[in-house]
Amino acid sequence: MALIRSSFPHAVTVVENLWIPLPDGTRLAAKLWHPAAGRYPAILEYLPYRKHDGTRGRDQGMHKYLAGHGYACLRVDIRGCGESEGLLHDEYTEIELEDGCDLIAWIAAQDWCDGQVSTIGISWGGFNGLQIAARQPPALKTVIAVGFTDDRYATDVHYIGGCLSKDNMDWSGTMVAGMDLPPDPALHGTAWRDLWLQRIAANDPWGLIWMRHQHRDAYWRHGSVCEDFGAIKVPVYAVSGWADNYSEAVPRLLAGLGPEKCRALIGPWAHSFPMDVTVGPAIGWLQEVLRWCDHWMKGIATGIMDEPALRVWMQDSVPPRTCYSHRPGRWVAEDRWPSPRLRDWRLFPAQGQLADLPEAGHASICSPLWVGAAAGEIGRYGDEADWPTDQREDDGGSLVWMTARLPETVEILGAPRLHLRVASDKALALVAVRLNDIAPDGASTRVTLGLMNLAHHKGHNRPQPLVPGEPVDVVVELDDIAHSFPAGHRIGLSLSSTYWPIAWPSPELATLAIDLGNTSLLLSTRPPRPEDAALRAFDPPEMAAECAVVDHPVSATHPRRVTRDLLSGQITVDFPRWCYDHEYPDIGIRQASEGHARYQITDGDPLSAAMETTYRVVQTRADGVFTHKSRSRMTCDERSFHFQAETVILEDGQEIARREWVEDIPRDHL
Repeated sequence: MALIRSSFPHAVTVVENLWIPLPDGTRLAAKLWHPAAGRYPAILEYLPYRKHDGTRGRDQGMHKYLAGHGYACLRVDIRGCGESEGLLHDEYTEIELEDGCDLIAWIAAQDWCDGQVSTIGISWGGFNGLQIAARQPPALKTVIAVGFTDDRYATDVHYIGGCLSKDNMDWSGTMVAGMDLPPDPALHGTAWRDLWLQRIAANDPWGLIWMRHQHRDAYWRHGSVCEDFGAIKVPVYAVSGWADNYSEAVPRLLAGLGPEKCRALIGPWAHSFPMDVTVGPAIGWLQEVLRWCDHWMKGIATGIMDEPALRVWMQDSVPPRTCYSHRPGRWVAEDRWPSPRLRDWRLFPAQGQLADLPEAGHASICSPLWVGAAAGEIGRYGDEADWPTDQREDDGGSLVWMTARLPETVEILGAPRLHLRVASDKALALVAVRLNDIAPDGASTRVTLGLMNLAHHKGHNRPQPLVPGEPVDVVVELDDIAHSFPAGHRIGLSLSSTYWPIAWPSPELATLAIDLGNTSLLLSTRPPRPEDAALRAFDPPEMAAECAVVDHPVSATHPRRVTRDLLSGQITVDFPRWCYDHEYPDIGIRQASEGHARYQITDGDPLSAAMETTYRVVQTRADGVFTHKSRSRMTCDERSFHFQAETVILEDGQEIARREWVEDIPRDHL
């Protein structure tokens, strides 16, 4: 638990709602914390998640703390979200980024700002901070990005290795539910209702857009800063956690920007700020933010740029569980990335073994569709039952190779790569690759995962069908990781041709033939670094008191559950979504939500794949009760995806709006 600070070097003034005019007349809504007197550098967090009644509690804990140490902090709702005016039709749009540049210029001109602005944010706020930086607004001096990606196609929630991610339509359902909530009349007066109705009428499922772009085209290149790292001129503090979906972007960004203007930090954390975590240990991360901003915006010698460019939590081996509240390990560091200290260890799959020398031969696999049921979540928040279970379950339908028992500890850092020569008997196929830590008793913990749509063997930007029986060479890159394999354990490599529900299956069950003599696993092993023992210790976590929030008890009616019907062969995987009941007594608003995502498939029939989301969100305040209900469903045949959705909006129990969507979207090499 973080220490709650109530006194700071500077008295803090809080402005509950501040209207920021844009050049076209639209007003963005902001909450401002700033030192009571004087001009100071500003720190901006720019999000769609409703600063007034969404992120209200956690915003205060971070921004008041930073303001108390001499920064003007703003939490701004993106156009069309929360209390801001206008409409929003998608993520990271051109207008969102233009608004961000205009917003930074406006902040720099205020009498409480000294003309310098930094962005800070996790997830969406990390994405758009980097995207805005690539546009080089003059007042922007640095970016602090947490849990982000530099590549909107390859490593977001939409497509993974060219495979359709389960989270694509799942996340769309989440955004539909959030966008239908009303603005507060206490801030808008009577105009709140017209703004609300306009949003309801414009709130189409964004997943329909994402499904129309199934390979890496111009849509995904927009906003992917990896297209041109050189466009980012300001220094960046890049942060994530190994339990987060976005950790692999951190070393890529460091490699792209260089150690002169980037520092990278990866802890054991899930998708959270490092001072307030579900997976420990937490650190005094707000103190690190101050060290970073003091260096770059106040010219104070904090020493942060004298420290190694990359600092990561080297995770110890753990038994497979569905939840970890703490990951044992230690902090290690590298002066640059890629690190010249790392050593390549190439292993070759033989007959059930990972060996040091290649061996000619072939192995084939046509995995059952229940492989992947032990996968857990993709983007983890550290909730109960998020992690993969024992990998022996999925190994029953996979090819598996293992090293001999390790004679000594082996530590890896970076992205394992499987160089694979493979032929498919079908024109469309995918491959899932898992690296596992196998204990002496046989328990198998997934260390990292990689997926590849084999129709993308020429690149994600130019898919083409496979020629059945003709081998192709591909490199399957697994997610970056730092992991310590103990002596006596084995390193396991598992390969399957399905991974439901993480990846939507190919239209036909494909048999993959692996050319073992031309296939190898490349690991980056990390030798000991004596300097690690002298790394500066992080301070204990601190933050300011959050806004008053009453958390009413809730329990998900659909907890994470895998159900397999042995008679019909149907596999059902359920995940809870955004189950909470928060009351904010200071503004008189209570908001409760319950969502559910369900994935179903029948073994032997990839065209039986179906996903469904349901959401119910209720906002209660003095002037009424406002309810969003929605349901979406996607199925497929060999040529198309079939999407259906419905939203219903109630005011005081009476239906005021209903919208429906039915659309068929052609499959594009999926």
